[in-house]
Amino acid sequence: MSTIRAAIEADAPGICAIYKGYVLDTTVTFENATVGAAEMAGRVREVTAGYPWLVACSERGILGYAYATRWRSRGAYDRTVESTIYLRADAIGSGTALPLYGALLAALRERSFHAVVGCIALPNPASVAFHEKCGFRKVAHFAEVGRKFGRWVDVGFWELLLDPADRPGS
Repeated sequence: MSTIRAAIEADAPGICAIYKGYVLDTTVTFENATVGAAEMAGRVREVTAGYPWLVACSERGILGYAYATRWRSRGAYDRTVESTIYLRADAIGSGTALPLYGALLAALRERSFHAVVGCIALPNPASVAFHEKCGFRKVAHFAEVGRKFGRWVDVGFWELLLDPADRPGS
């Protein structure tokens, strides 16, 4: 059983331990170098100044984390965010992801955000299925826009409207 809480800067080492494998071994992130605890603590501080960053914890430590960031810099996008979720390798399939992402989406609703965009490096059938289970729908596919491990990687975007009643005509 895990608990979900707001991330704090002191969580940075545990977050780094999770993120390291994604950076070094996958195209899930296009970051090429691992991130140190001090830099990650700064990222947590920066993100949590305006957006939620949550961690799922158990007696085994941090099992995963999810956060949202600004989608684009123009004011018209102020109520749209990009979401991210990462799980520790031994927590994949443990039932941690859905409650963690659900808590993130609830926190975004509470803060009156309207749209959430998930960016997925493709192919990634597990992430696609997960986002669609959470209510996201595919809205874009860009061929060969990222490059990692010496190969081109496609990227897809999935979107979830948090408050459909807030759309024009509703």
